[in-house]
Amino acid sequence: MDIMLPTNEGRMRPYRLSGCPAAAPPSGAPRSRIGYAAAHVVADPLADVEPGEPARLDWEATLAFRRHLWSLGLGVAEAMDTAQRGAGLDWAAARELIARSAAEAAACGGRFAAGAGTDHLPVPSAPAAVPGDLAAVRAAYEEQCAFVEGHGARVVLMASRALCAVARGPDDYAAVYGAVLSGLRRPAILHWLGEAFDPALAGYWGSADPDRAADHCLAIIRDNAAHVDGIKTSLLDASLEVRLRRRLPPGVRMYTGDDFHYPELIAGDDAGHSDALLGIFDAIAPAAAAALHALDGGDREAYDRALAPTVPLSRHIFRAPTHRYKTGIVFLAYLAGHQAHFRMVGGQESARSLPHLAECFRLADAAGLLPDPERAVARMRRVLALAGLDGG
Repeated sequence: MDIMLPTNEGRMRPYRLSGCPAAAPPSGAPRSRIGYAAAHVVADPLADVEPGEPARLDWEATLAFRRHLWSLGLGVAEAMDTAQRGAGLDWAAARELIARSAAEAAACGGRFAAGAGTDHLPVPSAPAAVPGDLAAVRAAYEEQCAFVEGHGARVVLMASRALCAVARGPDDYAAVYGAVLSGLRRPAILHWLGEAFDPALAGYWGSADPDRAADHCLAIIRDNAAHVDGIKTSLLDASLEVRLRRRLPPGVRMYTGDDFHYPELIAGDDAGHSDALLGIFDAIAPAAAAALHALDGGDREAYDRALAPTVPLSRHIFRAPTHRYKTGIVFLAYLAGHQAHFRMVGGQESARSLPHLAECFRLADAAGLLPDPERAVARMRRVLALAGLDGG
């Protein structure tokens, strides 16, 4: 099957599909690793909203995709960055999303965690903190944590733009995190979201130096180890993740959020491994589930066969500017048939170029992630036609 696709050189060139859709993975949740997919949301294409206005979602398509992830044995990490949290999905919409997804998780017994942050607070314009600012950040965290736990979900304690803006140093982070963690019903997953994903989080934990920031983060984890299930690091720095992983207290997990190096981090080494909480697992869910099941059986070759073809795709989707990766994630969901349109909250379907999307198509084909190639080709042609291009 052939299609004409745009290239980075500004030309249209023929492409022949070569990938074979991946076989369905074994049923049930993997045993050797925990694997969360940070799930995207499906915008309501009929909503009369403008960029910057509150999000409106297609609830059936959004929840159907979560049922798809659970059917593969993956967990769902809800209302995270991949769901355009803080980039179109406000706290009001996130509340409804968490509540609806929690009910679905309870119905099927799926693993479920949800993001709690401070995004209903205005971010201060000046980086000078006063005690009241930190108190407001703490109260905001506590409000969202109570909502998440009230719906039976594990808290993913998201990095806070407001805290980053007002904290004067590591002690302020320690005070806020210590207070919030001590009030939780069950251990939480901390989230260190790097500057590549959100420039407003530069210098998180009180230092611009990643290794010093890791020291400050580790001190908070050690002081609150009974209240910490693990930490998700989204830094795109595999060596730093491994160094931090080896220093974690016993029983505290490392959840990789590294969408560049996830195969080797999840496989691990003699000193340990990372579990996974990844945005790319949304797009490569069948391959991810198959790989984790292969590890259950100690079959490293099958694990590598499942994940190796997905790495070029992930590196392309998450290339700089990394925060625009959600466009590629949603585009692949459209190609794979998980939603009927390529529209996004806040109009972010326009955040990547047509050549970028065409390369997503090629790499998804190579990785066996287009379950119905004919449908994928037809949908790619529709996208091209909207730009006045003939996909052949």
